[in-house]
Amino acid sequence: DSVETNCRVTKLSFRGETSLHSNKDTVFFRDGVRRIDFVLSYVDDKDGEKKQERRREFEANLEKAGLELETEDKSDSKDQKTYFLKIHAPWDVLATYADVLKIKVPFKESDIPHGQDVPLEWLSHPFRLPDHVMHPQPDYFTYPFDKTKTDFFLISDKDTFFPPSTRNRIVFYILARCPYYKEGRKDRGKTGIKRLLSNGTYTAAFPLHDCRYWKKARNAECESERYNLYEHWARFLCFYKEQPLNLIRKYYGEKIGIYFAWLGFYTEMLFFAAVMGLICFTYGVLSYDDNISSQEICHPKIGGRIVMCPLCDKKCPFWKLNSTCLSSWQSHLFDNEGTVFFAIFMGIWVTLFLEFWKRRQARLEYEWDLVDFEEEQQQLQIRPEFEIRCTNRRLNKITKEMEPYLPVTSKCARFCLSAATVIFWISLIVACIIGVIAYRLAVYAAFASIIKDPMRKIQLVGRFITPQLATSVTASCINFVIIMILNFFYERVAIWITDLEIPKTHLEYENRLTMKMFLFQFVNYYSSCFYVAFFKGKFVGYPGDYSYMFGNWSNLRNEECDPGGCLIELTTQLVIVMTGKQLCGNIQEALLPLIRNWWSGRRGRHNPENHYSRWEQDHVLQNFSQLGLFYEYLEMVVQFGFITLFVASFPLAPLLALFNNILEIRVDAWKFTTQFKRPMASKARNIGAWQEILNAVAILSVVTNAFIMAFTSDMIPRMVYLYAYSKESSMRGYVNNSLSIYDISQIPERNMPEDNWFDNATSTCRYRDYRYPPGHQREYTHTMQFWHILAAKMAFIIIMEHVVFVVKFFVAWMIPDVPSDVKARIKRERYLIQEYLHNYEVEQLKLQLSASFITEPQSEMTLTPDKHEVLSECL
Repeated sequence: DSVETNCRVTKLSFRGETSLHSNKDTVFFRDGVRRIDFVLSYVDDKDGEKKQERRREFEANLEKAGLELETEDKSDSKDQKTYFLKIHAPWDVLATYADVLKIKVPFKESDIPHGQDVPLEWLSHPFRLPDHVMHPQPDYFTYPFDKTKTDFFLISDKDTFFPPSTRNRIVFYILARCPYYKEGRKDRGKTGIKRLLSNGTYTAAFPLHDCRYWKKARNAECESERYNLYEHWARFLCFYKEQPLNLIRKYYGEKIGIYFAWLGFYTEMLFFAAVMGLICFTYGVLSYDDNISSQEICHPKIGGRIVMCPLCDKKCPFWKLNSTCLSSWQSHLFDNEGTVFFAIFMGIWVTLFLEFWKRRQARLEYEWDLVDFEEEQQQLQIRPEFEIRCTNRRLNKITKEMEPYLPVTSKCARFCLSAATVIFWISLIVACIIGVIAYRLAVYAAFASIIKDPMRKIQLVGRFITPQLATSVTASCINFVIIMILNFFYERVAIWITDLEIPKTHLEYENRLTMKMFLFQFVNYYSSCFYVAFFKGKFVGYPGDYSYMFGNWSNLRNEECDPGGCLIELTTQLVIVMTGKQLCGNIQEALLPLIRNWWSGRRGRHNPENHYSRWEQDHVLQNFSQLGLFYEYLEMVVQFGFITLFVASFPLAPLLALFNNILEIRVDAWKFTTQFKRPMASKARNIGAWQEILNAVAILSVVTNAFIMAFTSDMIPRMVYLYAYSKESSMRGYVNNSLSIYDISQIPERNMPEDNWFDNATSTCRYRDYRYPPGHQREYTHTMQFWHILAAKMAFIIIMEHVVFVVKFFVAWMIPDVPSDVKARIKRERYLIQEYLHNYEVEQLKLQLSASFITEPQSEMTLTPDKHEVLSECL
């Protein structure tokens, strides 16, 4: 100890001399030895005396807890008004709380090889990063820290034994529970740094980045990990490189590390889905000229002679089938034979993605010492808000200690209020969707009267923009705007009602908020797609007996599908909502921070290091909130829903998601390294409640895609016609077969167009259905072909669902969640821990026995040599 003290004093004096003339861009106290583990900032204002009293009591209690403080006066800061309180945790404090938090630390370097050489490994060299970036520290066997066994662990230097991420985690644990009331006056509400931040006593609390992101630290003892992260990870030119997950975990903590590991793995798996979707789309393009149905629709002697019944009352005229020529060609790009194969493939892809992620997650759990990080340890991280607001106490039957709890009556009342609020907001979304549907019905007539009117000189536009397309695009844009507005308000409501429930732990808080937010987002983003996929065009009726949205008294006639099918409209809806959300998200994440920095004139690279301190540089960065990762996960899971639930309508969705995610990884990395204060490191062994949400979406996607292929696509009617009704075993005549006939003279007055400009030689019109023609004894009732097609659709749904589910469960059964080599490593490590602990205890006991024998009288020692020898042998 004396040697260590002398070395520390020498180091202190040497650094102290050099630090007098050193720059202020440092992570050490003025003595150059004690590392800054956390920084608090504050300013003087009109409530100065009250806040000053709180700060005085709080800082006094921090010093009683063993923390060391150092204040930077406002005269030393650039703005001349901000004080900075620097906090250092000495070894005794770190050791005490590392023991309390059961933080795992190394006790022996691992002797397990990392794996064998992979054939053709040289092919992956362009995508790899330098080894010192990928593996910033050796692999160790670890064990929860025990303050009484310090010599059991590999402690070469107490100053660097705990990495900065662990140090700031310990300090924040103390800050969150430190009171600021006077001694003798217990006021449980006056506790924790969060309360002091909310009432303005302190303006910010954050750990420091270790250097500037564009330049290494001048101090050789500073790791410059932020610089390495920016240089090898955050720059967009590194988009094709692997992510330095171990360095991310070391610098930011396991929770942020697991997010980037999941995002990277998801993006890698998207590559295979994107390639298959591109193949499917390419097949649609190559078979473009072989599409007989579209040829018939566009043919002037077939589609040009078929007069269709009006699509709305009064305003919509009779129209020629060939006016939908372009939309029928567009529909074929996505509604073809390859779409069925792609829908089945995506059902299997989802399973492979989730199962392989479980294996990847299990490997990370082992490599990052999270194997034994169970829910019980989360109980150590009880939210300070729960401890403060729950004044009732009861005896814990396990620990036999008094603990705070929320009474059942209060819990039920809070839950009921929360549930009612969620139901109200979901009802509000449904009401907005109904409003958008009403808009579609009302505005369709206007578009039809403008675009289809032959007297207007917009025929060129009318050729490319049908009333259905114009209505669908405008309604999708309005729906997207409504989605973003509701999303903005509900985020705040969801946080408010989750706070109202007072969850006990941080894990419980995040899980509750996750379920509320995703339930809302699910209804908000997907409801319009569900309407187009499963309701539009399904409850139309037929000429003379049309169905109306709010009953026959209203003029809002239910929408019909285009003769090319509703699938192209679902594709339009999906593209607008999905790409719109991704564009807004990227603009919000990337461009807004840049504009904010430029507008505020943030201090940057032009400030000399010796004038602009490290804490001031970090102080002007954005705060990374506790829910920061929550929004990142939410964005990706909503995207996951788009590319799985409705992927049968748009095979290029995985490709768009892939491009977005390649950008997303680098934008998120750039934000973390350049825009945010350093987050407080926290642990997580998995992605939490998001895993269950992904599983639920995966199962639902099989059902939705089966229904899309059966009821939204025209695939089944075409197959039934080809194999059961076609005389030539081809698709010729399918268009005529799929359109029923109605006698124009029987159309009621309310359904007739105002301007009858159609060919007067035509006495009938056609509509999309399978009904008997006029004059038949069962006129206008469904034909047998209708029931054959319905039976085929139901059979397809049952067969597709069962095939995909059987394959899913078989694949899930075949692929173990934990790789066999990881299981072996875990068992090997547990065995070695027991062996080393046993040997350590034996050595300690031998030392105690030796010390006791030395201190005993010589006469007694001579009597028991055999006893000492036998005891040693037994041990």
